[in-house]
Amino acid sequence: MKNRLLLVMVAFLFFGGFAQAQTAMKIGYADVDYILGQMPEAKQVESELQAHNTQLQSQLQAKYQEYQQKLQAYQQGAATKVDAVRSEKETELAQLEQRIQKFQQDAQTSMQKKQGTLMEPLYEKVGTNIEAVAKENGYTHILNGNVGGIDVVLFADVKYDISDLVLKKMGITPPASN
Repeated sequence: MKNRLLLVMVAFLFFGGFAQAQTAMKIGYADVDYILGQMPEAKQVESELQAHNTQLQSQLQAKYQEYQQKLQAYQQGAATKVDAVRSEKETELAQLEQRIQKFQQDAQTSMQKKQGTLMEPLYEKVGTNIEAVAKENGYTHILNGNVGGIDVVLFADVKYDISDLVLKKMGITPPASN
């Protein structure tokens, strides 16, 4: 019972304070993923990332083919080799396998770093334009409507979505469907 009373009091204070602040606040939202998806620069970044990924994949494929060739050669001649030679080849194969795994980890890190480096200027551009649109239209707060596929704003009137205004500010014509 005390918890309910406390909860009602906190809600009353919150909504009472919110009602007072409501006259001074204007909250909008923008979908940064949508904005980025409309930017020609984002398509260029995607192309560069794809090229980098293709390069890494071909290097990985070459390492894997080398491993497969050495493994096949080992398997074909294992029965006829001396134990010391066989042991040396097994060690060589294990080291090659470790290098492949390390390369995979390094490639993943390289992709993440490249993506961060290429996307940072786009995020800055979007942020600068969101700030400009917010100031021009009298918004006190702008929320991101969607973060990583998860809705942050659970409900909002579309008239407070400034995504298309931001695109127009950047000189991009928004599609008619949004």
